Amino acid sequence: MKRIFALILAVLMVFAIVSCGKKDQLDYSSYTIRIYSNSNSTERANWLVAEAEKAGFKISMDDNSVISGDTAAIQAANENKDGDILFGLNETRWGQVVDGTYENLSLVDWTPSWASEVGDYKYDGKAYGLVIQNILMLYRTDAVGTNGKTLSFKHWADIVDCGYTWYRQGKVGGTTNANINSSLLYSFTDPTSPAGGISIDGWKMLWKYCADGQFTGDSYGFDPLNRGEVQVSTFYSSSLYGKIDSAKEGSNNPITNDNWKLVDIEDGTFYIAEYLGVLDKAGRTDEQTAIVKAFAEWFGSAEVQAAWGEEFDSFPCNTVAAEKIYGKDIPVIYTIKNFALNTVPGTDMTYAAYVAAHSAEWTNIMTNLGFYWKDASSAPTSEPNWDNLDWSTLTQAK
Repeated sequence: MKRIFALILAVLMVFAIVSCGKKDQLDYSSYTIRIYSNSNSTERANWLVAEAEKAGFKISMDDNSVISGDTAAIQAANENKDGDILFGLNETRWGQVVDGTYENLSLVDWTPSWASEVGDYKYDGKAYGLVIQNILMLYRTDAVGTNGKTLSFKHWADIVDCGYTWYRQGKVGGTTNANINSSLLYSFTDPTSPAGGISIDGWKMLWKYCADGQFTGDSYGFDPLNRGEVQVSTFYSSSLYGKIDSAKEGSNNPITNDNWKLVDIEDGTFYIAEYLGVLDKAGRTDEQTAIVKAFAEWFGSAEVQAAWGEEFDSFPCNTVAAEKIYGKDIPVIYTIKNFALNTVPGTDMTYAAYVAAHSAEWTNIMTNLGFYWKDASSAPTSEPNWDNLDWSTLTQAK
């Protein structure tokens, strides 16, 4: 059924773009569109290149063997100054791009025909939502997990006192890692704190999360949970069900539809949306810019986003696309309460905006103090002396 659905969508996509091409008479393949993204696994990059070619576009996009993570993607786009399209990332990065944080990155004014279909996931006239992501905490309920016991937390940070083994990431950088940290630190916001707006207890908690957690060398937390090496883990919503479908390939005691659950966390979870925008590029002609905008119009459309979501188990911002995939049966992982939009006490900022304002400080703190060592041999010899740290220095880059 999935393949039949994808085939139907492919036909619709080609028909739509051919019809559009007849209208404006642009030769889309006459210009190679340079794309920067962190949503660039080999599978995603190859799929987009192939589907874009079917629709008449020629694109250039590095996969994650060349550019890995949001930091690398945004830095490469800013340094190379040759980008036409930016997509992926999250509110933190997009807020910075829209506000002009990056000296060589600015967005062309652009409003696609499907702008009304993405709800609040847009920066009007600049960038529009593609995919909704959130961070999940999972646990096994079988004999290698909690043996039937239900896990319920008030905050994400309660994982450090849960009594079970958990997976933790092995590096500071990366979109997923940053979102996990944002979830863990949510209950420790303190606008008066010199430690990046997070209470010292929050950093102590995160240190314990690293010190007592298990890093297995995997990029993300599903695989160690699937192998039964940890009982609780974190993962991102996109691709979860696909990973479960193929779980037998990576384990002798795999996760099935019946032996795992989401940890019931009272706070909810941290949602982010990935966006699509057209970059301003020196020397690009008006006709070439029209080709780039036509690609953006095509890629963000309900038909293409439904195909992308179906192929990669991601949830579209586009409500028409979501309905094409799921009908009225929205997966439970996308019905969890969203604390990213809660107002941080003592401020007029949502937590998503608070994260954006402090993310650089958090990265610097974790880097300077040595969080997320890969194994015991590279672990710091002692926990930081929390009462005597110079936070004004630690919040700055090395």
